[in-house]
Amino acid sequence: MQVELMYEPAYTLGRVLLQGGEKMRVEASSMVGMSGGVTLETTATGGFMKSLKRSLLGGESFFQNVYTAPAQGGNLLVAPSLPGDLKILDIAEPMLIQSGSYVASELSLDIDSKWGGSKSFFGTGGGLFMLKAAGRGQMIISSYGAIHAMTLAPGETYTIDTGHLVALPEAMPFKIRSIGGIKTFMFSGEGFVADLTGPGQVWVQTRSQDQFLSWLIPKLPSTSSSSS
Repeated sequence: MQVELMYEPAYTLGRVLLQGGEKMRVEASSMVGMSGGVTLETTATGGFMKSLKRSLLGGESFFQNVYTAPAQGGNLLVAPSLPGDLKILDIAEPMLIQSGSYVASELSLDIDSKWGGSKSFFGTGGGLFMLKAAGRGQMIISSYGAIHAMTLAPGETYTIDTGHLVALPEAMPFKIRSIGGIKTFMFSGEGFVADLTGPGQVWVQTRSQDQFLSWLIPKLPSTSSSSS
């Protein structure tokens, strides 16, 4: 597949060109439009249990859509649910993707939820689970806000708020911790951070969905106030 990204970085739209008979997997509700003759099949990718794990633990839909181009080829328009950017990743090594950032991929990639274990993301932005992408092929991921790529040299460390992480190589070492002491953790507005160690490239988003919700929710009218 060939992907063209338009209107970057605030409200990015992806246009995917498919050759005749070519298939692509798209997260539910991410399709904006498609050309004539493109067909859709909705499946529980990987079977019931794998789809259930991806849905409950990885923040993705239980069902995923597989689009197939007609003999003459076709195209799809895809976009994320939140205002933000799209990024094309050429997957050649296992990657960890923030739950909710997966948009579409080639069928050659296996998408699964991964238990973090000692690498769990305890921050609200990542939960305890991320999606693991394995195999070789292209993937489209999304962010809330713009996507910023950072390249870490061997041994170089960098600290990132877990709510801003989008993607990183599975092999990249990292540690999760609260920032500062208990007073800092409770009152600074900062939560958990990830200390990453290079080499490798990591992608972060310029906005945090959880920080936006923590600002928005207190401003929403309560049921009692709206009925009075």
